[in-house]
Amino acid sequence: MKKLVVVAVCLAMALSAIAQEKLDKRIAESTTVLANIIDKPNGIPRSLLDKAECVLVYPGVKKVGVGIGVGYGRGVLVCRSGKMDGSWGAPVMYTLDTSSLGAQLGTTSTNYVLLVMSQNGADKVLLGNVKLGSDATAAAGPAGAQAAGFSDPKVDILTYSQTKGLFAGASLGGASVGADNKADQQLYGKTVDAAEIIRGDVAVPTTAKALVDMLNKVSPKHT
Repeated sequence: MKKLVVVAVCLAMALSAIAQEKLDKRIAESTTVLANIIDKPNGIPRSLLDKAECVLVYPGVKKVGVGIGVGYGRGVLVCRSGKMDGSWGAPVMYTLDTSSLGAQLGTTSTNYVLLVMSQNGADKVLLGNVKLGSDATAAAGPAGAQAAGFSDPKVDILTYSQTKGLFAGASLGGASVGADNKADQQLYGKTVDAAEIIRGDVAVPTTAKALVDMLNKVSPKHT
C-alpha cells in the first residue's frame, strides 16, 4: 500500500511539473509574439496599444484534423489594472476556438493577437466565454496610418494574425475565447477567477514577469 501511495505522489508531482512547463512555454511564446509585432513595420503601433484595455495573445494556433477548418489555441490575457486605465497586471490563461471559421484557416501555425478596445469588450471577455461578432463586436485590426488614428466606439475587439512572419488584420468573427480555469489554478496555485486576477488580488508570477514588464515598458499609459 505504501508503495502505491509513493507511486501516486510521484506521478502527481510529475504531471504537475509537466503542466507547469506547458504554462511557462505558453507565456514565453506569447511574450515573443508580442515583442515581434509591437511597434514594428506593419505591426501594431504603440498608439493603438495605448488605447487598448486588454490584450489577448495566442501563439502557434494550428489547424486540427485533416480537411476540416478547426483550430484550437491556448493563450494569455493581460489587462490594465484599476479601472482598466493603469499599468498592465497579472495574466489570465485563455483559450481560442476557431471551429466556426471553417476553410478560412490555413494549414500552418498562426499567431493571433486581439486588442480589447472597450470596457464592454473587457467586461464580456472577463465573463469567461465570449463569441466574437455576437457577444462582442470584432473587426480586423487596422494597420499604418489607419491604426494610428483608430477611434471607433462600436468596435470592442480588434483582431490580428501572423503567419510565416506576415502580420495583418484578421477576420475572426464567430470565433470564441474562453477562460482556461484549470491553467489559472496551476499557475497561481489556487482556485482564482479572471476578475480576481485583474483586480490585482494575486501577484504577477515570476514566469510572466517578462511579459508584463514588456507591456508596461512599451505602453505605460492608457490614452
